[in-house]
Amino acid sequence: MGDSQTEGLWDGNDETGVRGWADRFAQRLAQDNPELEYANLAVRGRRLAEVRDEQLDAALAAQPDLVGFCAGMNDVTAPGADFAAALDIMEELYAKLTASGATVVTTTFPDARRIVPLAARLIGPRMDLINERIRLCATRYGLRLVDLYGAPSMADLRMWSPDRLHGSPEGHNRFALAAAEALGLDGADHSWTVPPQRSEDFRAGGVFGELAWVAATVRPWVWRRLRGVSTGDGRTAKRPEPGPVDR
Repeated sequence: MGDSQTEGLWDGNDETGVRGWADRFAQRLAQDNPELEYANLAVRGRRLAEVRDEQLDAALAAQPDLVGFCAGMNDVTAPGADFAAALDIMEELYAKLTASGATVVTTTFPDARRIVPLAARLIGPRMDLINERIRLCATRYGLRLVDLYGAPSMADLRMWSPDRLHGSPEGHNRFALAAAEALGLDGADHSWTVPPQRSEDFRAGGVFGELAWVAATVRPWVWRRLRGVSTGDGRTAKRPEPGPVDR
């Protein structure tokens, strides 16, 4: 369940199909559980209220044993939105999913100050608030928590697509490894947090790099917001019904 990160943006493309951490993780689970059925209800651009309204009933109807949940960044970046209400919706989702008996694996958001320094002053306080609430919910509802915020590897730009908001293929791979560790799967460990070699060469920094990021990512985003357009308009879930992982 969730938005573009769980749908799998930047791990593949819309012509060949996007993959993403959830698909990768499902394939890992299917290696030991060949009868596993998997659905991916996530749709890019969705905010927490939309995840609740469009995805929750379908998820509960499937009577899942395991739910992967990653959403909230679109609420973090939405100017003027009622962010406190969005956090309450997020907790409502966690409460209803765990009340169904499902195990829920979720994640904190990475430290924006290490990835998009220029935007950190704008979104940093909200990132802190949502991560604080996620940690609280993890304790309150027994969630399996992936801590992207504290992972050293997440400061390496190779883990991120050029927009620095979505994982690269390697980033999605590491998210999947992190989920495996959170669930205690055989062979899973903490190595996903270790930065690649020469990590210091792939960190955010420099005025020109930040200005290029603004031109390539922020300007189109602002233009969409002003027009009330979302990247998810007209889109539906890529795997709306549970089925074999490799179908």
